[in-house]
Amino acid sequence: MANRIRKVSTQKEFEKMIDEFITMGYQVESQGEDNARVVKKAPKTQHALVALLTVWWTLGIGNLIYAAMPAKIEDEVLIKIEKD
Repeated sequence: MANRIRKVSTQKEFEKMIDEFITMGYQVESQGEDNARVVKKAPKTQHALVALLTVWWTLGIGNLIYAAMPAKIEDEVLIKIEKD
């Protein structure tokens, strides 16, 4: 479930809100007719350090596993059209 819920009243506001979140670096995780879930994933940092250490100890297998791991979700927002 999303950490935050943003409610809008029209389809135009709904589309504008999605565009604003995409501009801020969010990605659309799922979208329906009257709701959308956008997430912002944390960047993977220090990948070069992980690569160096895993090549040294595990011949690169650890680096492949690290690269395949999904990024942590930093923030999640549910955008809904509120119907009267």
